[in-house]
Amino acid sequence: MIKIFLNLKKTKIALYAMFLTNKYGLKLKKTKNSKEKMNLRLEYSSKLLEKLNISVNVLNKDKIPSSGQFLLVSNHRSIIDPLIIEIALKNSSIKGFWVAKKELYNSLFFGSFTKNAGSILIDRESSNMSDFFKRTKEIVKEGHSIFIFPEGTRNTTNEVLNGFKDGSKLIALKNRLDILPIFIKTNANEALKQAIENGKENIKIDVLMGEPISYKDRTSLEENYKKQFNI
Repeated sequence: MIKIFLNLKKTKIALYAMFLTNKYGLKLKKTKNSKEKMNLRLEYSSKLLEKLNISVNVLNKDKIPSSGQFLLVSNHRSIIDPLIIEIALKNSSIKGFWVAKKELYNSLFFGSFTKNAGSILIDRESSNMSDFFKRTKEIVKEGHSIFIFPEGTRNTTNEVLNGFKDGSKLIALKNRLDILPIFIKTNANEALKQAIENGKENIKIDVLMGEPISYKDRTSLEENYKKQFNI
């Protein structure tokens, strides 16, 4: 009986998430204004996390830069990580375009939302990345930051962090963007599972802001990141 209840609960949340994602995917498709897109992204993130009874707590809010453009980098353990980042930065002027892999563009669940939410497509199988880097330059010229998960994909291991891909640092160098590291301290994937199984309990996800790293810094991005967060 308990298993049936939990399965029904999961199905209900999944259907709501699908409805909300597609609803905002259509809203985002109708607007070409970047500011409006980012406001809709934040609205979507707030509604979905509120439904899950998940709150985001930035442990050191004073470290969030008041202004500037950055290559924002974060660890990645859950499908809700982008939402967590959106909420963490909601009171700042730092708004950005997410680097999104081709698989998300082709997803039945996330495709429409990802394509229209303010993102930059990266095809990791392509031998020619010129279009990708051209697009990043356009985004930065427009005054936006760029957000990326340098692990490249979700970390499903028991390790705190997977190895970083080399391309993230290259984005910073080519666009002369200082790097803003963020660490989602709470295992967001475990928090999401807990939220689905026990929706009445408020789940808090802790986030740490790091110190900006100069794009000229020759230390590897992964090494700098680990040092800042004592990983």
